[in-house]
Amino acid sequence: MQLSNILKITLVFTLMVILMGAYTRLSDAGLGCPDWPGCYGHLTVPNETHEIAKAEQYFPEFTVEQDKAWLEMIHRYIAGTLGLMVLGILIICLRQEEAPKKLPVFISALIIFQALLGMWTVTMKLMPIVVMSHLLGGFTLFCLLFLLYLRTKPLRIPGGDIYARKLAPLAVLGLVVLVIQIMLGGWTSSNYAALACTSLPICEGNWVDNLRFADAFSPFQGEHPSFEFGVLDYPTRMTIHVTHRIWGVITAILLLWLAIKLLKAQSSTMRNSGLLLIALVIIQVGLGISNVVMHLPLSIAVSHNGGAAILLLCVVFINYALWRKA
Repeated sequence: MQLSNILKITLVFTLMVILMGAYTRLSDAGLGCPDWPGCYGHLTVPNETHEIAKAEQYFPEFTVEQDKAWLEMIHRYIAGTLGLMVLGILIICLRQEEAPKKLPVFISALIIFQALLGMWTVTMKLMPIVVMSHLLGGFTLFCLLFLLYLRTKPLRIPGGDIYARKLAPLAVLGLVVLVIQIMLGGWTSSNYAALACTSLPICEGNWVDNLRFADAFSPFQGEHPSFEFGVLDYPTRMTIHVTHRIWGVITAILLLWLAIKLLKAQSSTMRNSGLLLIALVIIQVGLGISNVVMHLPLSIAVSHNGGAAILLLCVVFINYALWRKA
């Protein structure tokens, strides 16, 4: 099988890991297994009566919830399989003379760090800064694998489109703004602030007078037995939510501006990228509004995470196309 085809499969698998991670987190199953890498000392979820009794003896502060534990373990199984696939890609790249070397080595190092973040997510009891870092690591891995795919299968992007090339700085700005928005989304989710505001367009009540930016974005939240369900008070969570929502409006406007400008490019690749970007932004905004109106239904919340990953990939491609040498 060609390296490009293996990377396609790996990209799909990475998206599955991102979606499964979001499903696990949003189902409050992040501590479904209180230890790592096993589950209550087992390779699978304790099932027999004596296994459950022994598990609760060793972890008296936890009650074995098999549904949540299986969500957590399935996520780990898929992530572990992804790690093996990345290792295989590294070996192939090192053996093929024409294949990139530095990027697959970096990707392999990143996935090891991702495994550590996964462990710390459990051992540090869902500390928000660790949970958000784990989410960002997954998105970064997704983008780097996509860049490796683009490098192993060169695309035909005309270099003479001077108009499109002039949009490169705007594309970088769009990427930076989008990354910040994804970070804010991760911070909102890891602090259980997604339902801090349940009205549109901003928030209910006198929200302006209750903003607490210093507390809302401090990575240090003190020592707690567990960060599950959040430890911040309402005004602080509301500040996180409002910031994510307002920055989302800024992100949408900027990306739509970039997309509209791309529609005027000579290159059909860039015009199609502009159309795709418009569609993805509209879908993502719609999912965000639906989360508020429908009070965070699990399917829409998970789709919102997946939509962010696909949107990021689209913007990464646009930057790759505009900045690569003619």
